[in-house]
Amino acid sequence: MTEEAKLFVGGLNFDTDEQALEDVFSKYGQIAEVRVIKDKDTMTSRGFGFITFENPEDANDAMEAMNGKSLDGRQIWVDHAETKSGGGGYGGRRGGGYGRGGGGYGPRQYESRGDSYYRGDGYSRGRGGSGYGGRNSYNQ
Repeated sequence: MTEEAKLFVGGLNFDTDEQALEDVFSKYGQIAEVRVIKDKDTMTSRGFGFITFENPEDANDAMEAMNGKSLDGRQIWVDHAETKSGGGGYGGRRGGGYGRGGGGYGPRQYESRGDSYYRGDGYSRGRGGSGYGGRNSYNQ
């Protein structure tokens, strides 16, 4: 499976689950995996997820067709998931930021609700003047 077959889906309604995503995206091709990322403490949706298609061309078709569309009352954005590696971190607006860790998939510097940034290896976000970072925050 190539990375081009894995899509990031952001802006999800917090009630949207894996089955709903699969139902909507499966018309574009065979899906290998659907995952809605959840908060590790509350197990509620974080508002984004990933869809892996068997075929990269199907992923491209789905991305082009669904980016900017409404799903469960919210406008979603769809892009190729990007593998992140290395260390360091990026500062965001209002002092929030995200740190990159040792791998995994993440969006291409998308933000949600103005001051939250997702990171590649663990899906943490900065709020206000602090950022969660390191390899142990919200790992898949």
